Amino acid sequence: MGGVVVVFSLLLLLFPLAFAGHDYGKALSKSILFFEAQRSGYLPSNQRVTWRANSGLLDGKANGVDLVGGYYDAGDNVKFGLPMAFTITMMAWSIAEYGKQMAATGELGHAMEAVKWGTDYLIKAHPEPFVLYGEVGDGNSDHYCWQRPEDMTTNRMAYRIDANHPGSDLAGETAAAMASASIIFRRLNPAYSSLLLSHAKQLFEFADKYRGKYDSSITVAQKYYRSISGYGDELLWAAAWLYQATDDRHYLDYLGNNGDALGGTGWAMTEFGWDVKYAGVQALASKFLFQGKAAHHSAVFERYRQKAEYFMCSCLGKGTRNVQKTPGGLMFRQRWNNLQFVTSASFLLTVYSDYVSATGRNIQCAAGTATPSELLMFAKSQVDYILGDNPRATSYMVGYGSTYPQKVHHRASSIVSIKFDATFVSCRGGYQTWFGRKSGDPNLLDGAIVGGPDAYDDFADQRDNYEQTEPATYNNAPILGVLARLHGGNGVFNQLLPVVLPTPNIPVKNDKKRPMPQPKPSTPAPVSEPSSPFTVEQNATTSWNYEGKTYYRYSTVVTNKSSKTVKDLNISISKLYGPLWGLSKSSNGFGFPTWLSSLPAGKSLEFVYIHAASPADIWVSGYTLV
Repeated sequence: MGGVVVVFSLLLLLFPLAFAGHDYGKALSKSILFFEAQRSGYLPSNQRVTWRANSGLLDGKANGVDLVGGYYDAGDNVKFGLPMAFTITMMAWSIAEYGKQMAATGELGHAMEAVKWGTDYLIKAHPEPFVLYGEVGDGNSDHYCWQRPEDMTTNRMAYRIDANHPGSDLAGETAAAMASASIIFRRLNPAYSSLLLSHAKQLFEFADKYRGKYDSSITVAQKYYRSISGYGDELLWAAAWLYQATDDRHYLDYLGNNGDALGGTGWAMTEFGWDVKYAGVQALASKFLFQGKAAHHSAVFERYRQKAEYFMCSCLGKGTRNVQKTPGGLMFRQRWNNLQFVTSASFLLTVYSDYVSATGRNIQCAAGTATPSELLMFAKSQVDYILGDNPRATSYMVGYGSTYPQKVHHRASSIVSIKFDATFVSCRGGYQTWFGRKSGDPNLLDGAIVGGPDAYDDFADQRDNYEQTEPATYNNAPILGVLARLHGGNGVFNQLLPVVLPTPNIPVKNDKKRPMPQPKPSTPAPVSEPSSPFTVEQNATTSWNYEGKTYYRYSTVVTNKSSKTVKDLNISISKLYGPLWGLSKSSNGFGFPTWLSSLPAGKSLEFVYIHAASPADIWVSGYTLV
């Protein structure tokens, strides 16, 4: 026994050294920053990727719906719903598991903003219970042009699924995105969390009741994001996330009763990504089993676990059908954007290592035992390869390390910023002027993970080599959790216990969304969004002219409408261009003035500001009711 203790102690001493090769905190910061370069719509005042500007401002107008916002999927200017929803799910899962570690790097707030940018759009895309918009723009016309998003002249038609044109895979993945995001906003923004969960429940019912593949309804997506796996995996995936979000046994029973029929317990997988979710379902179902929640379906959930561990063993090279690896040790599935599978698999390996570690057991593979630390260290080796520990000594994350791709297949980064040169870039003119340039991109696409090397570790940094140099949101999303976990070092991570997220270091805007659509009588009524306990009223009390500008003095009154006293008030303000009186500056915005520590029920506080513009955007972003 003493020898075991000595060996264990040596491992603890050596483990920090094993994590010391890369700056995982820096890589995490960059990987989150990439999402700001992919934003569509009106960019916020705290936008950090400053070479981008507003774009896609008429999206949805031709269809009579507001679809402004969301993310461009990769190096083009189309908004594809299926990969966008998967991106959001994986970002939310990363935060739900490793949000504490993200907070330690100062990046939790940015990560949550990245999720909310996506879910705000998904709420717009779901205007009725059984209607979901799954694409804006089309790949054919978009790929014919090489334009920055701010100039695009391509068709922005929106495409939808509904009861007569179903898409269970799209609706299921979107339900998973909404449900997983509701978990991370539950403490910080409970009203928004409830709204997301209402949408998730409606979308799951839509997916399950009206079954069909989305690309049979939105046929323009077939060439780019065809759903090869069908919709069985997304139905189970959505149910797993709804159970995780609600603890409602209905969704656990769905996993138990449909696991065999929908393939969850039958498919032995060696890949995980935006199309095929079975390995993710199997990992989550195993977590429920380890937590002791699946007793009524123990036999079914045991089969989920066996398939989850088949995936883990295959990644390690200890299974009966193993994942191919390059000579440099990188998992390899296909030449076109191979790194999407590497980052997704690395996340599953990481989180499953923590699940299994909490049970005190190992994994039994066909070729021997695999320990939890073995899973984690293999995931680390894949991340380290991406960050530069490879035969080419090249980082495949743009902006990280000394050598990384310079000619990324990405319209916005390859064309001079509209803020630097506003000259219009035409559809075909972009190819003539910018696409074929031999020099590097004028804009740094910081944090983007490109498609990566081929089966022999070779890579050609050329803009027309889209298979290897094009980035994608779903390349980055899974790696957030892995980087946060690696940055956290060798501490004990019991991911079977609930993770309580700390308050992020920057505010997440608490926007009021449009009311939820009313379902048909046969549909359970959605949970309504709780009303805010505050009113914010602004009035221009006076104005004057000075050196050709008109200045306004605005009085702002914040009233506590609740029956309780408010403490720890946090007020966020954007689009403020002048001085303010009556509040104290805080790290997350503004708080009570020095002479006030609380706001009793029914009482108000007033502050004023002056600037030469319309009223600033003001909202209450945090508070405590006592």
